[in-house]
Amino acid sequence: MDNLPPKEISDEEMINQAFHELLNDYLNTKHRKKVEIITKAFNFANQAHKGIKRRSGEPYIMHPIAVASIVCNEIGLGSTSICAALLHDVVEDTDYTVEDIENIFGPKIAQIVDGLTKISGGIFGDRASAQAENFKKLLLTMSNDIRVILIKIADRLHNMRTLGSMLPNKQYKIAGETLYIYAPLANRLGLYKIKTELENLSFKYEHPEEYAEIEEKLNATAAERDKVFNDFTAPIRTQLDKMGLKYRILARVKSIYSIWNKMQTKHVPFEEIFDLLAVRIIFEPRNIEEELNDCFDIYVSISKIYKPHPDRLRDWVSHPKANGYQALHVTLMGNNGQWIEVQIRSERMNDVAEQGFAAHWKYKEGGGSEDEGELEKWLKTIKEILDDPQPDAIDFLDTIKLNLFASEIFVFTPKGELKTMPQNSTALDFAFSLHTDIGSHCIGAKVNHKLVPLSHKLQSGDQVEILTSKSQRVQPQWEVFATTARARAKIAAILRKERKANQKIGEEILNEFLKKEEIRPEETVIEKLRKLHNAKNEEELLAAIGSKAIVLGEADKNELKEKLFVEVKQLLEDYMTTSAYQQLLIKQIKNIQKEAGSGKLILYIDPADSDKRSSLQVATGAPVTVSEYSFMGGTRAVLQDRNILIDNSFASKLEKLKADFSFNGGATNA
Repeated sequence: MDNLPPKEISDEEMINQAFHELLNDYLNTKHRKKVEIITKAFNFANQAHKGIKRRSGEPYIMHPIAVASIVCNEIGLGSTSICAALLHDVVEDTDYTVEDIENIFGPKIAQIVDGLTKISGGIFGDRASAQAENFKKLLLTMSNDIRVILIKIADRLHNMRTLGSMLPNKQYKIAGETLYIYAPLANRLGLYKIKTELENLSFKYEHPEEYAEIEEKLNATAAERDKVFNDFTAPIRTQLDKMGLKYRILARVKSIYSIWNKMQTKHVPFEEIFDLLAVRIIFEPRNIEEELNDCFDIYVSISKIYKPHPDRLRDWVSHPKANGYQALHVTLMGNNGQWIEVQIRSERMNDVAEQGFAAHWKYKEGGGSEDEGELEKWLKTIKEILDDPQPDAIDFLDTIKLNLFASEIFVFTPKGELKTMPQNSTALDFAFSLHTDIGSHCIGAKVNHKLVPLSHKLQSGDQVEILTSKSQRVQPQWEVFATTARARAKIAAILRKERKANQKIGEEILNEFLKKEEIRPEETVIEKLRKLHNAKNEEELLAAIGSKAIVLGEADKNELKEKLFVEVKQLLEDYMTTSAYQQLLIKQIKNIQKEAGSGKLILYIDPADSDKRSSLQVATGAPVTVSEYSFMGGTRAVLQDRNILIDNSFASKLEKLKADFSFNGGATNA
């Protein structure tokens, strides 16, 4: 070490110091102490990244150490995850393979590193389908081991904290991606603290001026908020002391991004945001059995000091959110006439709120195992969507996002089982959440014992019974009022399957119809039928024929007949420009003269043939009149003394042909 240049010594010292801080943090957790494997992972990663610098100029290894530190301190994961965090860029950035990692660190760590390598690229490529595919990869790896996504979020958090050293266009892209996917994911996994920081940092880089403006106003009003907080909490502290509870009271200021979001949605200035301050009471329960009772005891006690808002009690204690979040939220009227939200939670609940699913293991009997069982239901839904073979790229992203962002409601089955559903869920969504078969055959629902349609929006506390019929089939309009990812994906998949089956049947029916009528199945024929039945494309036409929504009959024959005769008409128009046509007219006029004999005769030609009048008169010696009305060519004559019409016009001949025409035998009297 003495021989190293000064810069390398300081880098070496910085690296070792950062790693020792990580080790100390790890040793202060309740995890089993596996220092040896963590040290081994650090040494391996340090060697692999040796000499490589980040854009900021610091040694690259500082990034994996920082990610491992977030994983340990802010998410609360154990040695397996810390090792995977230290090694997360080794496969991507060096010559080592996943197989090498497995041989040295075992299959579990290798599997997580492999998952992280698969989703190392950004989610947003240049094309929408690429971004959807990358997001699918991310979710697929996540559904194998939830730690993959937790470490990925830690990686993204550190990248966001150090985003200042990146080029502006890169900053914008990464910030947008973070706000679109990673913040909602962190929220869904219960990582509220990280979610808030990701949102704030993204907002800072996407809207730097607005961020600075709100930050300035927050700082300017800080003293006023501190006074409100101290005045408001003083009698609460007195009351909690009387109860003999160990507690801490924290002020929670609304995040800059949340403030801006509210300003946008409510169309109000900063000065009209009245819920900037919330108060958090975090207590040690007298014992674990009394934890829930203590929450409500605190609520009752502080409700005697300040008047609670009747509609603003949120009981996440008795009914935790799907991501495990528990707390009692109550809104109280302060002495200054301002409503202030108070969140009541135990230290355990606070850990779960800060660290999400990763905190659950701490409170399990025996501890030591990183538990992610609560996520299984959500991951199952995602797997089902991923298994759908043909999701449209954008629809897929939007569907997933619907569920990431969704607030939750609680509904009950007729047997009293509690089901968590996203807000705005319909009876149809609920049916599909129970089972695909129930969803596919549902005809309606009873909500609180009253009949409602499938489009009925559910409210928290509803008791829902689904009514089914074996004869019911999935309807296309269901896609409109299904809101959950699971229901939409299932409906789309069933309809797609049915459509394909109907297309096949429709193709067979159409071919049979055309064969019977001796019509060639040409593109123009199909196009004619498509337009006749207002189908968007050939697939839709075939599906409608297959499902019997379209029954091929006389109207289709007439349409195709019309098409054929349009072509005949065109041929006639071409024929009328030839010398053969001139000879035909002369022949027709002579035959009429012969039939008329010495009788009085009026002879007509078509207006289109007016240029031929003189030559026809010279050739036949008959007086020729140009008709006022078009009859498509040929001649017409009236034998006045006998009251006879001789009609050799092309129009009448064409009409007769059309009337007599049969596809399977051509014209009956050609």
